[in-house]
Formats: sequence, C-alpha cells, structure tokens
Amino acid sequence: MKNFLSLLLLLTLSVQAQKKDCIYDVEEKTDSTSLKVLPNVLMHEKIFGNTNEYLFFALLNDNGTPMLSIQQLQKSKDFIKTNCIAKNSKIVLQLMNGKIITLLSSNEESCSALSYDSNENNNIRILTGYFYFTKNNYEELKNSPVTLMRIHFAGETKDYVLKSELNSETLKTTSKPDSYFMEFLKCVE
Repeated sequence: MKNFLSLLLLLTLSVQAQKKDCIYDVEEKTDSTSLKVLPNVLMHEKIFGNTNEYLFFALLNDNGTPMLSIQQLQKSKDFIKTNCIAKNSKIVLQLMNGKIITLLSSNEESCSALSYDSNENNNIRILTGYFYFTKNNYEELKNSPVTLMRIHFAGETKDYVLKSELNSETLKTTSKPDSYFMEFLKCVE
C-alpha cells in the first residue's frame, strides 16, 4: 500500500510538472472553436553591421490541428528587401537522427510589412507565416533534436543552423532551438 501511494504521488507530480511547462499566450475555448498559442521563442539571431535578424517560433493548436507559427523580424538602417511566404513555401528540418521533416505552408501569400522606427532610425520588416505538420513527421519531432532548418520563402531559400542553446544579448533571453519541438509539441496535442 505504501508503494502504491508513493507511485500515485510521483505520477501526480510528473503530470503537474508536464502541464506546468505549457504556458499559453492565448487559450480560448468556445462551443465551436478552440485555440491554444504558446509564447514566441527565439530560434535564430543574426547581428551583422547595421542589420539584425530574428526568427521566432510559436506552436499553436487551432481547433485540434497543431501548427507552427514563424515570425521573421529584420531591423536595419539600410533598405530591407521584402520576403514572402507563398502557398508552396515550406520548412525543411534535418533531425540529429538523420531524418528529414517537411512542414507545409498554410498561407496563400504573406509578405513582410515595412515600418520605420524614428527613434533609432531603423527600417523594420516583420513576416509571419503558419505551417502544418504532416502525420508521418509529427512523432519524429518529439524524439530527436533539429540540427538544420531550411525555409523556402517565395523566390528565396535560407538555411539556419539551430543551436543547442541561444543566448541573446540584445533580447536578454535564453532558448534551446534544437530541442524546441521535443519540449513543446506536447503542449499543442
């Protein structure tokens, strides 16, 4: 009996610990809709001269469908060209175990919006896109870190090496890009 109570307590604590990791920016449920959105996590940062580029991921579940939201933020004193995500855009992930995973765009077309920060004299471009997982790749992402990522924008392809730990000096955050899916996919199932 004593062992049974100890096991029950341990199981309860582990379930609570797993739920505790899942902190949502948005969690809404009505009679006809359900939406859960995790906070943005920095996946890539590049600072070169006058130009800063950041790539953020956020997992979400929209009416039972897990999706990935990406947001590219570019800041520069120079001109920044427009990036777009089209219907045929995709994200290709290479896992540490050698498998290749592809996520498919849900957007018809979305292009980066330009704004100007007069305080710092910077041009700013923000691009947001949404990508679907496929059933055959979803489970693999929970079991192996991601080493490389390729984003097929409309008319351009960019490669990113995902670090095991990313310490951003400008944003004052720490993230673990390579294990992002291993840590957070459970939150949108």
